[in-house]
Amino acid sequence: MEERIAMLSIIIEDTESVARMNSILHEYSENIIGRMGIPYRDENLYLISIAIDAPMDKINTLTGRLGRLPGVSAKAVYAKRS
Repeated sequence: MEERIAMLSIIIEDTESVARMNSILHEYSENIIGRMGIPYRDENLYLISIAIDAPMDKINTLTGRLGRLPGVSAKAVYAKRS
């Protein structure tokens, strides 16, 4: 399957899910280009962006696994490759 570049946007509202989320991300570390996390303490939210280069099905699987965690929302946006 064709490799894709994507950005994952993750919002964490339940800090109990942070350890599991990090464990899942570690499983995909070979495909992760970079990660940026922003704690929004006033709203008790954590905002995370992940840049990833992987097959589309792998990105979808990761996004789905993250989105099924309690208090976690995850969406992917794909870049077109030339």
